Amino acid sequence: MTVTIVGSQLGDEGKGGIVDLYGGSVDIVVRYQGGDNAGHTVVHDGETYKLSLVPSGAVRGKVGVLGNGCVVNPKTLFEEIDTLRERGLEPDVRVAARAHVIFPYHRVLDGIEEEAKEDLAAGTTGRGIGPTYEDKAGRRGIRVGDLLDSEVLRKRLEYVVPQKRALATEVYGLDPGEAFDIDHLYDTYHTFAQRLAAENMVVNCGEFLSSQLDADANIMLEGAQGTSIDIDHGIYPYVTSSNTTAGGAATGTGLGPSVVGRGEVVGIVKAYLSRVGTGPLPTELGRVEGQTPADGGNPEADDIATYIRDAGGEYGTVTGRPRRVGWLDMPMLRHAARANGFTGLAVNHLDALAGLDELKVGHAYELDGEELLSLPTTTERWGECEAIERTFDGWSDTDWNAVAEEGYDALPGAAQTYLNYISEELSTPIYAIGVGPGRDQTIVLEAPF
Repeated sequence: MTVTIVGSQLGDEGKGGIVDLYGGSVDIVVRYQGGDNAGHTVVHDGETYKLSLVPSGAVRGKVGVLGNGCVVNPKTLFEEIDTLRERGLEPDVRVAARAHVIFPYHRVLDGIEEEAKEDLAAGTTGRGIGPTYEDKAGRRGIRVGDLLDSEVLRKRLEYVVPQKRALATEVYGLDPGEAFDIDHLYDTYHTFAQRLAAENMVVNCGEFLSSQLDADANIMLEGAQGTSIDIDHGIYPYVTSSNTTAGGAATGTGLGPSVVGRGEVVGIVKAYLSRVGTGPLPTELGRVEGQTPADGGNPEADDIATYIRDAGGEYGTVTGRPRRVGWLDMPMLRHAARANGFTGLAVNHLDALAGLDELKVGHAYELDGEELLSLPTTTERWGECEAIERTFDGWSDTDWNAVAEEGYDALPGAAQTYLNYISEELSTPIYAIGVGPGRDQTIVLEAPF
């Protein structure tokens, strides 16, 4: 069967930890979209692994697949594989032949185009993700399978690189350098192709996964980022460039929608809200990176935001940037539950809220005198929303390792009330509750496999 893991908010919900949690029953873990802008932190046998491209399951010895919906930087891929090998692991990673390839010119253009957008900038990592997806949609991309045919690779580069060089020099006034040199790019990526071929890494993704399902394999489909930065269903234009929602699991792997739909879809919920990047955030607390939050940045909110940010380690896995922090946003979660069809929830970082006298939730929005229970369709209107808050009693810090060992009933009563509210509002059962970063610091109520 398949289990699809989807972020329900703005990314950074702890998806990698849940993939790792259920990984014992999994044979294959597949990334179905995104690139090396997706940070995963996994704790395994007391060791912390930070990955941005290799699927999280590789840490547990599972086959990892980068699906055709991904964009792949071969340099990052091999660096991560080599680092894991240096730490005593033997990752088995396959790459879809139809996945598109990130080139140095994508990274250069990502940075300057993002800067040129000013107020419309999405706060990207600058790793070339968006420009690579642009080329994919524009039918001028280069796919992993193209790298394996030297004549095709040369032909594709000779078509696209002059366009990129002209954009860099004539529009942005850049000295193009090696990132726009056809011979240099050809030599570099031909070398990558030789390693991909030598290690037998390239697969026809849909065919490969279907054959594994026929052989009774359990497959976990792993999304990057979160629902509200999905290119179609998110807070456009402050979004990523791919489909982060469960529908992307079908198109990004080659498995049919009915195959994905027969499995479980688990929504990962952070017990509060965080994000890196610009755009509205109606439940935001405090200031970060010079941005003004919805509450104007009062000192009390600043203190709470700092408390939660430090308790939750809210700094980007890939960039190290401090994340913006806010109360849980229920309209956002209702939107995610509908768009993805969640069959279960995993609520993470519950421990990060411990020690607060009280906590709040954005239960609904007020817009033009009306109450909204879900996201409006445009980001501009979302920015005009004011959160209608509900207040919950806080809970004291405790021995979370003991709580995880004893189970749900050992949770503080106020925390149980908070969790019950989330489950009831989304009409979805809670499968797991994270009270720390380690696999053994998660309370498992339901195993989807």
